Amino acid sequence: MSRRVAEAVFQGLFLLCEIRGVLRETAPHHRLSADQKAKTAKTLEKLEKQINILKEELVS
Repeated sequence: MSRRVAEAVFQGLFLLCEIRGVLRETAPHHRLSADQKAKTAKTLEKLEKQINILKEELVS
């Protein structure tokens, strides 16, 4: 496994933990404020970049 893949995995896990934190803050109904929605959208964009790295390195 390349260093780039390992970094993408760890960064992706970190980003998922950030999303999990938002879900914990908004439990049990998960009604996000505008600020939380914006933060989560940015986090998801970053997560998609990490997933794309994994796809490039592992699947292509």
